Amino acid sequence: MDPLQPFRDEVENAASLAFRALGCEVNLDVEIPSSGIADLAIPCFPLAKVLRKSPILIAEEAAAKLPPLTQVSRAWAEKGYLNFKIDEAILARSTVEMILREGARYGRGEEKKESILLEHTSVNPTGPIHVGRARNPIIGDTLARCMRACGYAVTTEYLVNDVGKQVVLLAWGLEHIPPSEVDAVERDKADHRLVPFYRKANEMMEGDPLVAEQVADMLVRFEAGDAEVIDTVRKTAKLMLDGIVESLDDINVHIENFVWESDFIKDGSAHRVVEALKKCEVCKEDEGAHYLDLEGCGIHGRGTKFFFTRADGTTLYTTRDIAYHLNKFSRADRVINILGEDQKLGQAQLANALRFLGKKRIPECIFYSFVSLPEGRMSTRKGVVVYLDDLIEEAEERALEEVKKRRTDLSQEKMESIARAIGRGAVRYNIVRIQPEKQLVFRWEDALNFEGNSAPFVQYAHARACSILRKAGDFDRSVDLTLLSNEYEIRLIKTLARLPSVIEEAGEKARIHLLPAYCQEVATTFNQFYTYVPVLKGEELKDARLALVEATRIVLVNALGILGLRAPEEM
Repeated sequence: MDPLQPFRDEVENAASLAFRALGCEVNLDVEIPSSGIADLAIPCFPLAKVLRKSPILIAEEAAAKLPPLTQVSRAWAEKGYLNFKIDEAILARSTVEMILREGARYGRGEEKKESILLEHTSVNPTGPIHVGRARNPIIGDTLARCMRACGYAVTTEYLVNDVGKQVVLLAWGLEHIPPSEVDAVERDKADHRLVPFYRKANEMMEGDPLVAEQVADMLVRFEAGDAEVIDTVRKTAKLMLDGIVESLDDINVHIENFVWESDFIKDGSAHRVVEALKKCEVCKEDEGAHYLDLEGCGIHGRGTKFFFTRADGTTLYTTRDIAYHLNKFSRADRVINILGEDQKLGQAQLANALRFLGKKRIPECIFYSFVSLPEGRMSTRKGVVVYLDDLIEEAEERALEEVKKRRTDLSQEKMESIARAIGRGAVRYNIVRIQPEKQLVFRWEDALNFEGNSAPFVQYAHARACSILRKAGDFDRSVDLTLLSNEYEIRLIKTLARLPSVIEEAGEKARIHLLPAYCQEVATTFNQFYTYVPVLKGEELKDARLALVEATRIVLVNALGILGLRAPEEM
């Protein structure tokens, strides 16, 4: 399924023989250099200590001892690397044939036995998803798609926080505040309609001790297993969750499992965690509240006190999160969490708590910086916020304006359909193209740029490929593909051949930002190809070039699909 693998295998075997002749039994990784100087390369630097020679000399001596190669046209040493040029005729034929044969499966890895449980989003059900947190579901969903493409069985999961004070406060507000006393909302959607009740209830709780007492009493009754309170709070959380899921659907994010935090109270697992932690040698008490003293565990300052009960004996989110992770470990070989950068301390505390419970496993965590707008950060508590729904709506409106500028021959319905694909794709692509840990300021000029590293630029390349194929009609797929030999054809073929390698690195190393970068490279290389190569001229060459256009179309569809984006046939 990887057209580069036979070349890698030959290079690796030949290099291994050469190193053996130098007195070293070793297999070094075969790399795809970003410089473009070579197609494949092996760095000799790891052998410097073993052979007591400079990497430059090792590479030169190894190059002289390489056996004859059948799929490589040139091998040479340069700056401590063993470099190899692939036979371009063999690559052209094998790559295009493989892509046309495999179609939607091209780029995907073999099925693996290891199961993965990937938790993402898990925002509190007290309001719609805002732009600041929009990175979580998009990173999580894209990584899940990528790991599935690598062959893993991946289940995505959302932990619904229906226990905390915030959701209990919202439930109290819905029960006690008349609709006439809250502000009207612009968007008629469940999660938006509930926000004014939460804000009003928060104001009342801060100003009225009686309200604060009632909310606290609900929380205690909830933890004691009061069925009426639990049912009321869960219904409230479910209303909010329905609106959140609708927003996720709009950006093509789908979650398989929803786990309710209250279940860990109802089944007694949170209580069992409390009892186990109380027996730990580092457990201490502060005015009735219990905590683990994590001094000397790599945690400093106030974070050394990891509280797992309140003074009244009720559990905290941290306690229920431990119970949740113990549950997750029983259901999957690997557990991955997508979390905001503000959760680093909490995850370090969690890892230590699991260790004190005698557990050898901890979750793998991918932390992300929050998305901001040019105007700055947002605050849900103060009501200063831009919701994901607003961002999607504006993206579609801006995309529709661009479509109308470029296409006056389409119906309104068709233009709106294209605008949805472009607008929603722009939001996902622009968020995932930046490494999660790096700051991201969402700017429209970046997201909807038809000429740069953006979803519209890549989607337009796909639409261009579809247009060429429609204009050409049928072509001979059994044509001699070694006819593809000019620099633009070969450059495009080499780019298409890398999709399996990019998917593997993006999935195995959780480097999903490599995928949009690769999509942009495919689109750019394809643009150069059809600009400088007369695709529809010359019979034999025409069919070979149309096969290459079709291969490009397949690669763009597959790569965009892993990014969760549509590939429009018209733009």
